[in-house]
Amino acid sequence: MIRLEGLTKCWPGAAKPAVADVTLDVPEGTSCALIGPSGCGKTTTLRMVNRLVEPSAGRVQIAGEDALRQDPVRLRRRIGYVIQEVGLFPHRSIAENVATVPVLLGWDTARIGRRVAEVLELVGLPGFADRRPHELSGGERQRVGVARALAGDPPVLLMDEPFGAVDPLRRRQLQDEVLKLLRELGKTVLVVTHDVAEAMRLGDAVAILRDGALVQHAPPAELLAHPADGFVAEFLGTDRALTRLELFPATAARGDAAAAGPPLPADATLRDALSQMLARGARAVPLAEGGSVTLEALLEKAAT
Repeated sequence: MIRLEGLTKCWPGAAKPAVADVTLDVPEGTSCALIGPSGCGKTTTLRMVNRLVEPSAGRVQIAGEDALRQDPVRLRRRIGYVIQEVGLFPHRSIAENVATVPVLLGWDTARIGRRVAEVLELVGLPGFADRRPHELSGGERQRVGVARALAGDPPVLLMDEPFGAVDPLRRRQLQDEVLKLLRELGKTVLVVTHDVAEAMRLGDAVAILRDGALVQHAPPAELLAHPADGFVAEFLGTDRALTRLELFPATAARGDAAAAGPPLPADATLRDALSQMLARGARAVPLAEGGSVTLEALLEKAAT
């Protein structure tokens, strides 16, 4: 669905390209997280997809069409865009904010009203249509940003640090909710983040950039298990083995060994299981669905 071919951006007067010859694919209905050190070119790469930044060289294809040959305004109306600051219009109601793209697309009033109600329901904010942005929490405003991006039913969604301004206690929950929603809707997503754990959670694949160049592009589990070089290994951190445990549900290592204590919830990961073993001083913990996870089974799964 999204294909970048030799994508390059050279800013006037700069000694080297901000983005240099980046090539990667994001298949339809999947997500790819762009990550790397500050100034590595990840946001510039993202913004070249919807041409908020014009490439110096290379190609951007969306659903097989050359994005660089299209009218940029019309192109952006077909691509959802979510940013950290959300960028809601403070003087407009939530419904008016969400309706921004459908209005620009020329939809009739009845169709706009139905779509606004539908996407607010999707993001868990029914009944918020008449409120103003200042009446909402940071997490709620971010949900509105997602609803606005989805309102025109775009096949592609770009997200630039979408959860960076959300309270840490709510961040993971919102990540999981939004990711589940986007997968159910079959959207193709390119997301920029500076957080390694978030990238691993949000991306079916993760692309690591360094000095504008693509260093490694792989599924999260592969990336964490087999970093391409010392830079990637250092960037991912010495705790990447623990990060990798978050990618597997606890049920992935389920067995029938005896285990005592409160069971792990249905959405628990192997990292949650390890944490509970350490907290309880136990080598096994029970699962809510039945069975248990042992330390031996967990370590075996982590090594695969």
